[in-house]
Amino acid sequence: MIISKSFIKSFSLVTERGAYGASKFKGKNDKIAADQAAVDEMRFELNKIDMKGKIVIGEGEMDEAPMLYINEKVGTQKGKKFDIAVDPLEGTNFTAKNLPNALSVLAAAGRGSLLNAPDMYMEKIAIGPNLPNGILNLDFSVRKNIEQLSKFKKIDPSKLTACVLKRPRHNSIIKTLKDMRVKINFITDGDLSGAISVANSKTGIDIYIGIGGAPEGVLSAAALKCLGCQMHTRLVFRNSEEKKRAIKLGIKNIKKKYTIDDMVKGDTIFCATGVTSGSLVNGIKDLGKNFSSETLVLHYSSKTNKIIKNKHKK
Repeated sequence: MIISKSFIKSFSLVTERGAYGASKFKGKNDKIAADQAAVDEMRFELNKIDMKGKIVIGEGEMDEAPMLYINEKVGTQKGKKFDIAVDPLEGTNFTAKNLPNALSVLAAAGRGSLLNAPDMYMEKIAIGPNLPNGILNLDFSVRKNIEQLSKFKKIDPSKLTACVLKRPRHNSIIKTLKDMRVKINFITDGDLSGAISVANSKTGIDIYIGIGGAPEGVLSAAALKCLGCQMHTRLVFRNSEEKKRAIKLGIKNIKKKYTIDDMVKGDTIFCATGVTSGSLVNGIKDLGKNFSSETLVLHYSSKTNKIIKNKHKK
């Protein structure tokens, strides 16, 4: 399904309102309230859109309402059928502490086009645009992936920069990168922003690597698809219960390695609005009776890649 550009305004408004809701809790050390405010604003705007929408990536299962839960119907239930993936507040800790890079995020595609990724871990590797297909692979060692990237970029590994989420589970990855003298840009949260950073040459990030959230992996894939990048992922299961949840959501091969086109089939729109200012966009600014927002908007079929600045009434 080709998505009309007319939906860009509607979907960007969803993340703008979500970001505004979360912004009211900046620096208040209450990430739960911030997340809930983003959810409430998002749901209200989603339900204004003439579409038969279904949440395929949200904030939990149906019994966890009032969060935007998996399989929740959104929109007026008139018009085209959409899969909707949301992260109402990417960076709850960033918002609670008023730190950079908190976002409100949405991806939309035709029904059946987005991977129904359960809320669990996902192994990820991503690189930027204009590189040959197949040079990186999750089945390769970290060393081989770095050697391949170095070879095709025609630079020494010491000139490469990797973005890695700072977690103990990444110690072996970090050791290999340091042994190869690869520069490391550590992030404390913001798995989605980290993955997207490979698309922008201004960030200086050549590769994103590590294990993060599966929902964020699919949202990242939507953005990276629009930006001509590459990404490989694989679900990481910690126990049998997580395997059962994945199978229940329709995952037939739990060992499958996913490419961007496996996770996001066909056309897609991606929107990310800043809650706090960061590397992608500026955050919400309180203007009294109004607020201003900045939103990164991507649309695959129309090759839209722009930042929208808006003012809205509170």
